[in-house]
Amino acid sequence: MTLLPIEEAQARVLALGTVAAHEDVAIGDALGRWAVHPIHAARTQPARDLSAMDGYAIRFADLPGPWQVIGESAAGKPFAGRVAAGQATRIFTGAAMPDGADTVLVQEEAERDGERLILAGEGPPHLSRNVRRRGLDFSVDDVLVDAGQRLTPARLAVCATGGVARVTVARPIRVAIAATGDELVEPGTSAGPDTLPESNRLLLRALFADLPVTFVDLGILPDQLDVLTRAFAQVEADVLVTTGGASVGDHDLVRPALHAAGYALDFWRIALRPGKPMLAGRRGATTVIGLPGNPVSAFVTALLFVRPLVAHLSGAADPYPSPTSAILGEPLAANGNRTDYLRAELRDGRAYASTIQDSSMLRTLARSTCLIIRPPHAPAAQAGDSAEILMIA
Repeated sequence: MTLLPIEEAQARVLALGTVAAHEDVAIGDALGRWAVHPIHAARTQPARDLSAMDGYAIRFADLPGPWQVIGESAAGKPFAGRVAAGQATRIFTGAAMPDGADTVLVQEEAERDGERLILAGEGPPHLSRNVRRRGLDFSVDDVLVDAGQRLTPARLAVCATGGVARVTVARPIRVAIAATGDELVEPGTSAGPDTLPESNRLLLRALFADLPVTFVDLGILPDQLDVLTRAFAQVEADVLVTTGGASVGDHDLVRPALHAAGYALDFWRIALRPGKPMLAGRRGATTVIGLPGNPVSAFVTALLFVRPLVAHLSGAADPYPSPTSAILGEPLAANGNRTDYLRAELRDGRAYASTIQDSSMLRTLARSTCLIIRPPHAPAAQAGDSAEILMIA
Protein backbone atom coordinates (compact mmCIF):
# COMPACT_ATOMS: atom_id res chain seq x y z
CA MET A 1 0.00 0.00 0.00
CA THR A 2 1.39 3.41 -1.01
CA LEU A 3 1.87 5.74 1.93
CA LEU A 4 0.34 9.20 1.62
CA PRO A 5 2.89 12.08 1.68
CA ILE A 6 2.52 14.36 4.69
CA GLU A 7 1.73 17.52 2.71
CA GLU A 8 -1.08 15.77 0.82
CA ALA A 9 -2.43 14.22 4.01
CA GLN A 10 -2.46 17.62 5.72
CA ALA A 11 -4.35 19.20 2.83
CA ARG A 12 -6.90 16.39 2.82
CA VAL A 13 -7.46 16.70 6.56
CA LEU A 14 -8.22 20.42 6.23
CA ALA A 15 -10.55 19.71 3.30
CA LEU A 16 -12.62 17.46 5.58
CA GLY A 17 -13.48 20.32 7.94
CA THR A 18 -15.69 23.38 7.61
CA VAL A 19 -14.94 26.68 9.35
CA ALA A 20 -17.15 27.03 12.41
CA ALA A 21 -20.00 29.50 12.76
CA HIS A 22 -19.07 33.03 13.81
CA GLU A 23 -19.72 34.92 17.02
CA ASP A 24 -18.95 38.41 18.31
CA VAL A 25 -16.95 38.53 21.53
CA ALA A 26 -15.55 41.27 23.72
CA ILE A 27 -11.95 42.10 22.87
CA GLY A 28 -10.91 40.94 26.34
CA ASP A 29 -12.26 37.46 25.61
CA ALA A 30 -10.64 37.07 22.18
CA LEU A 31 -7.11 35.95 23.11
CA GLY A 32 -5.99 33.02 20.97
CA ARG A 33 -8.91 33.29 18.54
CA TRP A 34 -8.58 34.11 14.84
CA ALA A 35 -10.09 37.23 13.27
CA VAL A 36 -12.83 36.33 10.79
CA HIS A 37 -12.77 39.76 9.14
CA PRO A 38 -10.11 42.47 8.92
CA ILE A 39 -10.22 44.60 12.06
CA HIS A 40 -10.16 48.34 11.31
CA ALA A 41 -9.16 51.19 13.60
CA ALA A 42 -12.05 53.25 14.92
CA ARG A 43 -9.75 56.12 15.88
CA THR A 44 -6.40 57.69 14.99
CA GLN A 45 -3.35 57.04 17.18
CA PRO A 46 -2.04 59.34 18.38
CA ALA A 47 -5.10 61.51 18.00
CA ARG A 48 -2.99 64.68 18.35
CA ASP A 49 0.66 65.58 18.03
CA LEU A 50 2.29 64.44 21.29
CA SER A 51 5.59 64.98 23.02
CA ALA A 52 7.93 61.98 23.04
CA MET A 53 10.05 63.42 25.88
CA ASP A 54 9.90 65.52 29.00
CA GLY A 55 11.00 69.07 28.21
CA TYR A 56 9.65 72.29 26.72
CA ALA A 57 7.41 72.83 23.72
CA ILE A 58 8.71 75.68 21.55
CA ARG A 59 8.49 77.14 18.07
CA PHE A 60 11.45 76.00 16.01
CA ALA A 61 11.58 79.44 14.39
CA ASP A 62 12.40 80.98 17.78
CA LEU A 63 15.72 79.17 18.19
CA PRO A 64 18.12 79.82 19.83
CA GLY A 65 15.79 81.49 22.32
CA PRO A 66 15.40 82.71 24.99
CA TRP A 67 11.76 81.93 25.83
CA GLN A 68 9.21 82.76 28.45
CA VAL A 69 7.48 79.69 30.01
CA ILE A 70 3.74 80.40 29.98
CA GLY A 71 2.21 77.11 31.13
CA GLU A 72 2.30 73.34 31.24
CA SER A 73 1.01 70.41 29.18
CA ALA A 74 0.67 66.95 30.78
CA ALA A 75 -0.81 63.69 29.47
CA GLY A 76 -4.57 64.08 29.57
CA LYS A 77 -4.26 67.73 30.69
CA PRO A 78 -3.28 69.79 27.63
CA PHE A 79 -2.26 73.43 27.72
CA ALA A 80 -5.33 75.41 26.74
CA GLY A 81 -3.63 78.41 25.14
CA ARG A 82 -1.36 79.02 22.18
CA VAL A 83 2.41 79.32 22.07
CA ALA A 84 3.38 82.60 20.43
CA ALA A 85 6.78 83.95 19.38
CA GLY A 86 9.30 83.74 22.21
CA GLN A 87 7.08 81.55 24.37
CA ALA A 88 7.36 77.95 25.63
CA THR A 89 5.37 75.52 27.76
CA ARG A 90 6.64 72.86 30.11
CA ILE A 91 5.64 69.52 28.57
CA PHE A 92 5.76 65.87 29.62
CA THR A 93 5.98 62.60 27.71
CA GLY A 94 2.65 61.75 26.09
CA ALA A 95 1.24 65.25 26.49
CA ALA A 96 -0.43 67.10 23.63
CA MET A 97 1.69 69.65 21.77
CA PRO A 98 0.24 73.13 22.35
CA ASP A 99 -1.08 75.05 19.38
CA GLY A 100 1.74 77.02 17.78
CA ALA A 101 4.56 74.76 19.06
CA ASP A 102 6.28 72.34 16.69
CA THR A 103 9.42 71.12 18.53
CA VAL A 104 10.32 69.78 21.98
CA LEU A 105 13.45 70.98 23.68
CA VAL A 106 14.32 68.18 26.12
CA GLN A 107 14.93 69.28 29.67
CA GLU A 108 18.61 68.30 29.50
CA GLU A 109 19.02 70.81 26.64
CA ALA A 110 17.41 73.67 28.57
CA GLU A 111 18.19 75.85 31.53
CA ARG A 112 15.41 77.58 33.39
CA ASP A 113 15.50 80.52 35.76
CA GLY A 114 12.01 81.21 37.00
CA GLU A 115 9.91 81.61 33.85
CA ARG A 116 12.92 82.39 31.65
CA LEU A 117 14.24 79.51 29.52
CA ILE A 118 17.49 79.41 27.57
CA LEU A 119 19.17 76.83 25.33
CA ALA A 120 21.81 74.89 27.25
CA GLY A 121 22.50 71.83 25.09
CA GLU A 122 25.36 71.13 22.72
CA GLY A 123 23.35 72.22 19.69
CA PRO A 124 19.84 73.29 18.68
CA PRO A 125 17.24 70.54 18.05
CA HIS A 126 15.86 69.66 14.63
CA LEU A 127 12.41 70.76 13.51
CA SER A 128 9.71 68.49 14.99
CA ARG A 129 12.28 66.72 17.13
CA ASN A 130 10.78 64.61 19.94
CA VAL A 131 7.27 65.00 18.53
CA ARG A 132 5.01 62.04 17.77
CA ARG A 133 2.88 63.23 14.89
CA ARG A 134 -0.85 62.61 14.75
CA GLY A 135 -1.48 59.21 13.10
CA LEU A 136 2.13 58.06 13.58
CA ASP A 137 0.91 54.58 14.61
CA PHE A 138 -2.33 54.34 12.62
CA SER A 139 -5.32 56.31 11.37
CA VAL A 140 -9.07 55.71 11.30
CA ASP A 141 -10.00 52.74 9.07
CA ASP A 142 -6.43 51.39 8.89
CA VAL A 143 -6.35 47.58 9.11
CA LEU A 144 -4.98 46.62 12.51
CA VAL A 145 -5.39 42.84 12.16
CA ASP A 146 -5.87 40.94 8.90
CA ALA A 147 -8.56 38.31 8.47
CA GLY A 148 -7.20 34.93 9.48
CA GLN A 149 -4.59 36.35 11.86
CA ARG A 150 -4.48 35.10 15.42
CA LEU A 151 -5.36 37.55 18.16
CA THR A 152 -2.15 37.65 20.16
CA PRO A 153 -1.59 39.91 23.20
CA ALA A 154 0.02 42.58 21.00
CA ARG A 155 -2.82 42.44 18.45
CA LEU A 156 -5.41 42.70 21.20
CA ALA A 157 -3.57 45.73 22.55
CA VAL A 158 -3.50 47.51 19.20
CA CYS A 159 -7.21 46.75 18.71
CA ALA A 160 -8.03 48.21 22.12
CA THR A 161 -5.95 51.31 21.39
CA GLY A 162 -7.72 51.54 18.06
CA GLY A 163 -11.08 51.82 19.82
CA VAL A 164 -12.24 48.30 18.98
CA ALA A 165 -14.52 46.82 21.65
CA ARG A 166 -15.74 43.61 19.98
CA VAL A 167 -14.40 41.29 17.29
CA THR A 168 -15.86 38.52 15.13
CA VAL A 169 -14.31 35.09 15.61
CA ALA A 170 -15.27 31.46 15.07
CA ARG A 171 -17.08 29.81 17.96
CA PRO A 172 -14.97 27.39 20.05
CA ILE A 173 -14.30 24.06 18.36
CA ARG A 174 -15.76 20.98 20.03
CA VAL A 175 -13.12 18.24 20.28
CA ALA A 176 -13.97 14.75 21.52
CA ILE A 177 -11.03 12.61 22.66
CA ALA A 178 -11.03 8.85 23.18
CA ALA A 179 -8.21 6.51 24.18
CA THR A 180 -8.59 2.86 23.21
CA GLY A 181 -6.95 -0.26 24.58
CA ASP A 182 -7.65 -3.03 27.10
CA GLU A 183 -4.24 -2.45 28.68
CA LEU A 184 -4.96 1.16 29.66
CA VAL A 185 -5.89 2.41 33.13
CA GLU A 186 -6.39 5.88 34.53
CA PRO A 187 -3.25 7.60 35.89
CA GLY A 188 -2.84 6.92 39.59
CA THR A 189 -4.68 3.60 39.38
CA SER A 190 -2.70 0.62 40.64
CA ALA A 191 -1.01 -0.63 37.49
CA GLY A 192 0.13 -4.22 37.23
CA PRO A 193 2.76 -5.50 34.83
CA ASP A 194 0.18 -5.95 32.06
CA THR A 195 -1.46 -2.51 32.33
CA LEU A 196 -0.36 0.98 31.35
CA PRO A 197 -1.38 4.36 32.79
CA GLU A 198 -3.13 6.23 29.97
CA SER A 199 -1.42 9.52 29.05
CA ASN A 200 -2.60 10.44 25.57
CA ARG A 201 -5.80 12.25 26.59
CA LEU A 202 -3.81 14.40 29.01
CA LEU A 203 -1.15 15.00 26.37
CA LEU A 204 -3.72 16.07 23.78
CA ARG A 205 -5.64 18.35 26.14
CA ALA A 206 -2.37 20.05 27.09
CA LEU A 207 -1.30 20.32 23.45
CA PHE A 208 -4.59 22.05 22.55
CA ALA A 209 -4.85 24.13 25.74
CA ASP A 210 -4.01 27.39 23.97
CA LEU A 211 -6.59 26.78 21.22
CA PRO A 212 -10.24 27.88 21.31
CA VAL A 213 -11.68 24.44 22.05
CA THR A 214 -14.15 22.74 24.35
CA PHE A 215 -13.38 19.13 25.21
CA VAL A 216 -15.56 16.05 25.36
CA ASP A 217 -13.70 13.28 27.19
CA LEU A 218 -14.87 9.86 26.01
CA GLY A 219 -12.53 8.18 28.47
CA ILE A 220 -10.73 4.89 27.95
CA LEU A 221 -12.60 2.56 25.60
CA PRO A 222 -11.96 -1.20 25.58
CA ASP A 223 -10.99 -3.21 22.51
CA GLN A 224 -14.59 -4.27 21.86
CA LEU A 225 -16.15 -3.51 18.50
CA ASP A 226 -19.67 -2.92 19.82
CA VAL A 227 -18.48 -0.58 22.59
CA LEU A 228 -16.30 1.43 20.21
CA THR A 229 -19.03 1.62 17.57
CA ARG A 230 -21.62 2.83 20.07
CA ALA A 231 -19.26 5.46 21.48
CA PHE A 232 -18.25 6.80 18.06
CA ALA A 233 -21.86 6.86 16.81
CA GLN A 234 -22.92 9.06 19.74
CA VAL A 235 -20.24 11.72 19.22
CA GLU A 236 -21.49 15.25 18.64
CA ALA A 237 -18.37 17.29 17.99
CA ASP A 238 -16.47 19.11 15.28
CA VAL A 239 -13.48 16.81 15.71
CA LEU A 240 -13.20 13.28 17.07
CA VAL A 241 -9.66 12.27 18.03
CA THR A 242 -8.93 8.65 18.86
CA THR A 243 -5.64 7.20 20.02
CA GLY A 244 -4.64 3.58 19.57
CA GLY A 245 -6.25 0.75 17.66
CA ALA A 246 -5.54 2.21 14.21
CA SER A 247 -3.03 -0.38 12.99
CA VAL A 248 -3.59 -3.84 11.46
CA GLY A 249 -3.60 -6.19 14.44
CA ASP A 250 -6.55 -8.36 15.49
CA HIS A 251 -7.24 -5.97 18.37
CA ASP A 252 -6.98 -2.80 16.28
CA LEU A 253 -10.69 -2.11 15.98
CA VAL A 254 -10.91 1.64 15.51
CA ARG A 255 -11.25 1.51 11.72
CA PRO A 256 -14.04 -1.10 11.63
CA ALA A 257 -15.81 0.64 14.52
CA LEU A 258 -15.70 3.98 12.73
CA HIS A 259 -17.03 2.34 9.57
CA ALA A 260 -19.84 0.69 11.54
CA ALA A 261 -20.66 4.04 13.17
CA GLY A 262 -21.12 5.70 9.77
CA TYR A 263 -17.77 7.42 9.25
CA ALA A 264 -16.29 7.46 5.75
CA LEU A 265 -12.50 7.19 5.89
CA ASP A 266 -10.58 9.45 3.54
CA PHE A 267 -7.16 7.86 4.07
CA TRP A 268 -5.22 5.54 6.32
CA ARG A 269 -1.43 5.34 6.75
CA ILE A 270 0.92 8.19 5.91
CA ALA A 271 4.61 8.50 5.04
CA LEU A 272 5.58 9.70 8.51
CA ARG A 273 7.83 8.43 11.26
CA PRO A 274 6.58 8.29 13.97
CA GLY A 275 2.88 8.12 13.13
CA LYS A 276 2.40 5.95 10.03
CA PRO A 277 -0.94 4.33 11.03
CA MET A 278 -2.82 7.65 11.30
CA LEU A 279 -6.26 7.81 9.67
CA ALA A 280 -8.76 10.54 8.82
CA GLY A 281 -12.38 10.64 7.76
CA ARG A 282 -15.74 12.29 8.29
CA ARG A 283 -19.33 11.70 9.32
CA GLY A 284 -21.69 14.62 8.85
CA ALA A 285 -20.09 17.67 10.47
CA THR A 286 -17.56 15.61 12.45
CA THR A 287 -14.01 15.09 11.23
CA VAL A 288 -12.28 12.09 12.76
CA ILE A 289 -8.52 11.72 13.13
CA GLY A 290 -7.29 8.39 14.43
CA LEU A 291 -3.86 8.75 16.01
CA PRO A 292 -1.45 5.94 16.87
CA GLY A 293 -1.44 4.75 20.47
CA ASN A 294 2.27 5.24 21.07
CA PRO A 295 2.45 8.59 22.88
CA VAL A 296 5.28 10.06 20.82
CA SER A 297 3.46 9.14 17.61
CA ALA A 298 0.27 10.66 19.04
CA PHE A 299 2.14 13.86 19.90
CA VAL A 300 3.75 14.26 16.47
CA THR A 301 0.57 13.50 14.49
CA ALA A 302 -1.51 15.79 16.72
CA LEU A 303 1.03 18.57 16.20
CA LEU A 304 1.03 18.13 12.41
CA PHE A 305 -2.65 17.34 11.81
CA VAL A 306 -5.04 17.97 14.71
CA ARG A 307 -3.76 21.39 15.78
CA PRO A 308 -3.79 22.65 12.16
CA LEU A 309 -7.33 21.28 11.71
CA VAL A 310 -8.58 23.10 14.83
CA ALA A 311 -6.86 26.30 13.69
CA HIS A 312 -8.40 25.91 10.22
CA LEU A 313 -11.88 25.39 11.68
CA SER A 314 -11.25 28.52 13.77
CA GLY A 315 -10.51 30.60 10.66
CA ALA A 316 -6.69 30.63 10.63
CA ALA A 317 -5.21 31.80 7.34
CA ASP A 318 -2.04 29.78 7.97
CA PRO A 319 -2.85 26.88 10.31
CA TYR A 320 0.36 24.88 10.03
CA PRO A 321 3.27 24.96 12.50
CA SER A 322 6.17 27.08 11.28
CA PRO A 323 9.55 25.31 10.96
CA THR A 324 12.81 27.09 11.54
CA SER A 325 16.41 25.96 11.08
CA ALA A 326 19.28 24.88 13.28
CA ILE A 327 22.81 23.57 12.95
CA LEU A 328 23.27 19.85 13.60
CA GLY A 329 25.52 18.99 16.51
CA GLU A 330 26.11 15.41 15.37
CA PRO A 331 25.92 13.41 12.12
CA LEU A 332 22.61 11.84 11.05
CA ALA A 333 22.21 8.71 8.95
CA ALA A 334 20.49 8.75 5.56
CA ASN A 335 16.68 8.64 5.81
CA GLY A 336 14.23 6.12 4.38
CA ASN A 337 11.01 6.67 2.44
CA ARG A 338 9.10 8.46 5.22
CA THR A 339 9.48 11.98 6.60
CA ASP A 340 11.16 11.56 9.95
CA TYR A 341 10.59 13.83 12.95
CA LEU A 342 13.49 13.18 15.33
CA ARG A 343 13.24 14.21 18.96
CA ALA A 344 16.17 16.49 19.71
CA GLU A 345 17.61 19.04 22.12
CA LEU A 346 19.02 22.44 21.28
CA ARG A 347 22.28 22.99 23.14
CA ASP A 348 24.51 25.99 22.51
CA GLY A 349 22.60 26.71 19.31
CA ARG A 350 23.01 23.19 17.88
CA ALA A 351 20.45 20.40 17.56
CA TYR A 352 21.30 16.96 18.94
CA ALA A 353 18.94 14.08 18.11
CA SER A 354 18.14 11.58 20.85
CA THR A 355 20.11 8.36 20.44
CA ILE A 356 17.02 6.12 20.63
CA GLN A 357 13.91 7.25 18.76
CA ASP A 358 11.47 4.48 19.78
CA SER A 359 7.98 5.98 19.62
CA SER A 360 6.97 4.58 23.02
CA MET A 361 9.66 6.52 24.89
CA LEU A 362 8.02 9.54 26.45
CA ARG A 363 11.04 10.59 28.49
CA THR A 364 12.98 11.44 25.33
CA LEU A 365 10.04 13.60 24.22
CA ALA A 366 9.89 15.26 27.64
CA ARG A 367 13.59 16.13 27.36
CA SER A 368 13.34 17.38 23.78
CA THR A 369 13.03 21.02 22.80
CA CYS A 370 12.62 20.49 19.06
CA LEU A 371 11.97 17.95 16.32
CA ILE A 372 14.52 17.61 13.52
CA ILE A 373 12.69 17.16 10.20
CA ARG A 374 14.30 14.67 7.82
CA PRO A 375 12.67 14.55 4.35
CA PRO A 376 12.15 11.20 2.60
CA HIS A 377 15.39 9.77 1.18
CA ALA A 378 17.47 12.58 2.74
CA PRO A 379 21.18 11.75 2.44
CA ALA A 380 23.40 11.41 5.46
CA ALA A 381 24.03 14.73 7.21
CA GLN A 382 27.16 15.89 8.99
CA ALA A 383 27.69 17.91 12.13
CA GLY A 384 27.57 21.56 11.11
CA ASP A 385 24.94 21.02 8.40
CA SER A 386 21.75 23.06 8.53
CA ALA A 387 18.51 21.21 9.25
CA GLU A 388 14.84 22.18 9.43
CA ILE A 389 13.33 21.89 12.92
CA LEU A 390 10.04 22.41 14.74
CA MET A 391 10.30 23.95 18.19
CA ILE A 392 8.22 22.09 20.81
CA ALA A 393 9.46 23.67 24.05
